[in-house]
Amino acid sequence: MHRIVLSLFAFFFLLSTSVQAGNGLVNVRSQFGVQKTMDRLEKMVKTAGMRVFARIDHAKGAEKIGKTLRPTQLLIFGSPKAGTPLMKSDQRVGIDLPLKVLVWKDAEGHVWFSYTRPGYMLNRFGIDNRPKVKEKMTGILAKFARVATSP
Repeated sequence: MHRIVLSLFAFFFLLSTSVQAGNGLVNVRSQFGVQKTMDRLEKMVKTAGMRVFARIDHAKGAEKIGKTLRPTQLLIFGSPKAGTPLMKSDQRVGIDLPLKVLVWKDAEGHVWFSYTRPGYMLNRFGIDNRPKVKEKMTGILAKFARVATSP
């Protein structure tokens, strides 16, 4: 009985903190600030043996031109082992690869972890012959989101 209650709690928690938009984005609310959420993500990416290509701080970029922007950071990362088979199916998927996660603060002060759902990305290019890669990408992004955004 205890497991059922915990499972239901976890399910409703995820529903309240994660939103999938019609534009293919998954948005997971973070319990941390932008910097800490992104630091946690970057550490996990490296621990998973993936390469970090860039970390972009959009707010600092805006500051350099005398503008203000709420905290917004983008991490670009990936693995040629996963990306190459997808690009062999359709090289245009390279427009969406390497993977990207945006961590940002909204006008109400909530921090969000946003990424493109792998199924949406692959459907965009009609890639349906790589189910294992799709499954692995989906799982790892969900795990990264869960661990980076919650204690």
